[in-house]
Amino acid sequence: MNAPISPRTFRAFGRKDIATLPAFQRMTAEQRDVLTAVAHVLPFRVNAYVLDALIDWSRVPDDPIYQLTIPQPGMLASADLHQMVDGVRGGASPDALKAAARRIQRRMNPHPAGQMQLNVPRLEGRRLDGMQHKYRETVLFFPSQGQTCHAYCTYCFRWAQFVGLDALKFASREADTLTRYLGAHPEVTDVLFTGGDPLVMKTAVLRRYVEPLLRPGLEHVQTIRLGTKAPAYWPYRFVTDRDADDLLRLFEQVVRAGKHLAVMAHFSHPAELSTPVAEAALRRIIDTGAVVRCQAPLIRHVNDDADAWAAMWTKQVRLGAVPYYLFVERDTGPKHYFEVPLARALDIYQDAYRRVSGLGRTVRGPSMSATPGKVLVDGVAEVAGEKVFVLKMVQGRDPAWAGRTFFARYDEQAAWLDDLQPAFGRDAFFFEPGLRQMKASARALPVLQGGTPLDPTAPEPPGPEAAQV
Repeated sequence: MNAPISPRTFRAFGRKDIATLPAFQRMTAEQRDVLTAVAHVLPFRVNAYVLDALIDWSRVPDDPIYQLTIPQPGMLASADLHQMVDGVRGGASPDALKAAARRIQRRMNPHPAGQMQLNVPRLEGRRLDGMQHKYRETVLFFPSQGQTCHAYCTYCFRWAQFVGLDALKFASREADTLTRYLGAHPEVTDVLFTGGDPLVMKTAVLRRYVEPLLRPGLEHVQTIRLGTKAPAYWPYRFVTDRDADDLLRLFEQVVRAGKHLAVMAHFSHPAELSTPVAEAALRRIIDTGAVVRCQAPLIRHVNDDADAWAAMWTKQVRLGAVPYYLFVERDTGPKHYFEVPLARALDIYQDAYRRVSGLGRTVRGPSMSATPGKVLVDGVAEVAGEKVFVLKMVQGRDPAWAGRTFFARYDEQAAWLDDLQPAFGRDAFFFEPGLRQMKASARALPVLQGGTPLDPTAPEPPGPEAAQV
């Protein structure tokens, strides 16, 4: 019989707490200054559960969860790091530090893969800046109350959501707008609530977004997905939090309504599955009839070895979850610190894949969520005397692209789709003409209230900014 899980009160810590946290008193003053400097540029939020239960402090700074949650000096270019450290040590004003951080942030490709320019849909001529509709079947919705997380991942490709730049933020309070958009788009079968993390919201708030999708008229919406890191960073959300039972009742309500409920759980390392409360959280979620699908990017310093992935997939299957995706770290933020070349990523994936049973081989990877779509690195082959990457488009902006296999010259250093060149002397990949037309069409759209495609070199527009955590 499993021992009962004792309740725990959630407590988060940010940049302003660094000097007071006992965990960080083990650092030198210089190390704390560097951490503070980096945390002015990149998001930093951690909670007591992560600090106490997941980080092995005897292995710091090499511990993978420490690397996953605590900003590191190598995440900034050397000149940028020195500028920020000098500002911190020299007592620069908050406004001066913010201005320096903004200049650095805007050089870090804050919204990759055309999210601002190509993904934002329109309804009745108005941009819906709290939504994305990249693939025909799937709409992403960013509830404004869910635009934070129980802790921030240092690699997060949505880091721009959390640094106080309103111009770089997706968020919406309009549940009615979502249902009206879905009513006008019967091709949509899946809605993904994302952020941030929608499960930082109280159940009563989440319910206001989810329940309208269960009403008559939206029968074409078959699947509701919740993108979340909560099972890893705050599993008490499903076990002992005050409204944990109500959350699970909401899950059951979705399933009873005939919808498929998918909890898209981001597990980045086996350590996140190692605690009794994490196991209890997965059991309780699955008992509602929801399916837990697990995904994470391959991250240097955190999980860039086959042992970690094989152990994680094996544990996920044992707990009733479904290994789903191994992603390639996106070309944004501190990508130079985390990225792994595609050739090595493929080796790690294939090594881990071979070590698990058929039930664990539901996972796909390495997968790049790039501008044209999700591109799988399916293998390496020699074709007509040329060594090539075998690539497969598993999702495309144009639905006709999905399932297409294509080839790129083998390049040991390439870490992203944009680093690759077409094989066999071709001038372009098959999707490039269509993608150029899509970009031209997006540029031709009229400027409307609510935002325009982001120019990362433009000055920041005036207006209040969200407070940085």
